[in-house]
Amino acid sequence: MTATTTGRPARPAGTARSARVLAAVTVSEGRLYLREPAAVFFGLFFPAVLLVALGLLMPWAKEPFGEAPPLSEITAITGYTPIVLALAIGTVAYTTFPPTMGTYREKGVLRRLSTTPLPPSRMLTAQLLVNLGMLVVASALAVVGGAVVLGVTMPRDPLVVLLVFVVAAAANMAVGALIAAVVPNQGAATGAGMLTYMTSLFFAGVWFPLPLMPEVVQTISRYTPLGAASQALAAGWYEGRFPGVELAVMAAWTLVMVPLAARLFRWT
Repeated sequence: MTATTTGRPARPAGTARSARVLAAVTVSEGRLYLREPAAVFFGLFFPAVLLVALGLLMPWAKEPFGEAPPLSEITAITGYTPIVLALAIGTVAYTTFPPTMGTYREKGVLRRLSTTPLPPSRMLTAQLLVNLGMLVVASALAVVGGAVVLGVTMPRDPLVVLLVFVVAAAANMAVGALIAAVVPNQGAATGAGMLTYMTSLFFAGVWFPLPLMPEVVQTISRYTPLGAASQALAAGWYEGRFPGVELAVMAAWTLVMVPLAARLFRWT
């Protein structure tokens, strides 16, 4: 009589090892991030500081955001909150993520990693996870600070806002990943990131509220990653509509930029 042993299939050792490596790299990158005071301030605290400062110092903060509904039904500082969240996304995606990778490339860190089994996608993923974590904290601080200090009205459709936030973060981080994948050094990364950042802030309505801009500017904005994020967040926050077009635009940016960043990634 032959005894047979049956059991649950073992998890592939390679998968478990890959997960452990990713976790270790992510923790290490997170510790390095927290050692940079400028990155911590702008990545974590700047959106909340900006929103609260505008609410306390600007005379228009408590006035209606516009003349017709739904803008007339909210204060200007409430209307500005989705814009600040878009700014938070752009700050992390374009001003903290690419320079870090540029510094690693310039100092030879990536070249040394190229001699290990670590694939480029793993390093990019670890950096994305760290920066996304910082973005979540920064956005939470801005929303809570705005509500407690300024009385900012909470979103009309919180689930829509949450969905938009996730898709917007993915789209803009994907663009940041492309910059991070190809810049040769920190200077180039900072320059490319800041150029993208400043242009994106215009289309997100940071310099002038997007709902008050000409229709043609709003239309162009809808097809940029950060402009689409700002409009979609506003849709869920106070407009009461589902931002299907904006979500599709951001999903398209993500689907194009992620594989492109992985393909063009340079170790040196």
